[in-house]
Amino acid sequence: MKKKSSAKTKAPAKKPSGAPAAWTARLKQLRTKHEKFLSRKNPVDADWDNGVFDRFSFPAITYRHAPIEWRFDLNPKTNPFLMERLGVNATLNPGAFLWKGKCHMVVRFEGYDRKSLFAIAESPNGIDNWRFWDEPIDLPEIKPETNVYDMRITFHEDGCIYGTFCAESKDPNAKANDLSSAVAVAGMVRTKDFKTWERLPNLKTPASQQRNVVLHPEFVDGQYAFYTRPMDGFIDVGSGGGIGWTLCKDINTGITGPEQIIEGRAYHTIKEVKNGQGPAPIKTDKGWLHLAHGVRNCAAGLRYVLYMFMTSLEDPTKVIARPGGHFLAPYGGEGFGDVSNVTFTNGWIQLPDKAKTVLMYYGGSDTRCYVARSTVDKLVDWCLNTPEDALTTRKAVDQRLALIRANKALLGK
Repeated sequence: MKKKSSAKTKAPAKKPSGAPAAWTARLKQLRTKHEKFLSRKNPVDADWDNGVFDRFSFPAITYRHAPIEWRFDLNPKTNPFLMERLGVNATLNPGAFLWKGKCHMVVRFEGYDRKSLFAIAESPNGIDNWRFWDEPIDLPEIKPETNVYDMRITFHEDGCIYGTFCAESKDPNAKANDLSSAVAVAGMVRTKDFKTWERLPNLKTPASQQRNVVLHPEFVDGQYAFYTRPMDGFIDVGSGGGIGWTLCKDINTGITGPEQIIEGRAYHTIKEVKNGQGPAPIKTDKGWLHLAHGVRNCAAGLRYVLYMFMTSLEDPTKVIARPGGHFLAPYGGEGFGDVSNVTFTNGWIQLPDKAKTVLMYYGGSDTRCYVARSTVDKLVDWCLNTPEDALTTRKAVDQRLALIRANKALLGK
C-alpha cells in the first residue's frame, strides 16, 4: 500500500471571492499574527547551563504552528464567522531527520478529538522558523487501528527510509462496556522521498504488545535489527519490560525472532516502572550513542525523563556505558500540559558540521515540542565519564564524597 503526501510547495495566500470586508480583515489579521509567530527567533536560554547541552527560550513547535488552512474553513459562505473548525490540541513527540539541508520533524499532531496524525515540519536551522508542509502524511491504514503516534525515522543501509510507530486499536477481547482496553503494536512505513509512503506489515514479535520500537540503521548478522519494548498490556510492561532487541530476516513480513532485554529496569531508579528507546542510535567511533526515556512513579503520577547509554560497535546488544540518573527532565514550562511531568523523545539529528552538532527533539508533557543542542563529543564524554547509578544511599554518599574530596585535593584545600 502506497500513498503520496504533498510536498512543501507554498502558493501565495488568496483572498476568497465574495468575502465581506470584516471577514477579509479578520483573515488578514490571522495570517499576520501567524507569520509573526512563525518567524520569531528562539534564543538560547541564558539561565540554563550544565555544560552538556543548551536549552532554548521557547518551544520549537506548538499548536500555534499549525497552518491556518488546517484549522479554519476559509469559505465565507460555510464559515461566515471565520471560526476554527478543526482545533489542534497538541504537537508532540517528534521524530526527526535531516533532508536536503534542512532539519525536519515528524510531529505527532493531535486534534481536539484525541486522534493523532503525522505532520512534517521543516526549519533552516533546526531551532526556529518551523513551518509545516502543505499537508499531513497521508498514512496508509491497517484496520482496525484507531490511532497512531510517536514515529521514529531510520535511514537504513538498505537505501530506504523507515518510519516505525505505535498503532493502537480497541482490545477485541474487551467486554462490551469496556471502552479503555487497547492493544498496541509496532506499525512500519517505508519511503525514499517522504512523499510516497508504503505501509509494511506490523511487526510481529514474541511479545503480546509493543511500544517504542526503533529500527537499527545497519544490518546485524545480515538481518534487520529492532529495539523493542515488550509489554504484557497496553500500559503496564508486566513481568518483564526494558529495551529489547530482536532480529528480522525479511522486513516485508515483519516476523522477528526471539527478543532479549539489553537495557532493563531497576528498582528505585529513573527507570523503575518502564523504559524505552528514543530515536535510532548515533554511530560514533566510541560506540552507539543512545537516547532513551525512563519512567518512575511518584506522588504526582508517572514521571518521564530522558537518559543516555552506549552500546558496543561490535555487538550492539552489549551496553558499554550507563551513566546514572536522568540526562534531561521537565524544566520550567516543559512540565505542564495534557500529561504533566513528562519529557519524551523519539527524534534527534546529527548535523554535518565540524562541531558534530546534535539537535535533540522531545515532547514536553504531551503538549508541545522542544529542542536541546549538544555535540557528539560532549554526549560521548557524558556517557563514558558520568558514574553509574549507585543504587543505594550509602554508595551515593561515597560517590559524592569521592568527587568533593578529589576536587579539594586538586584545588589544594
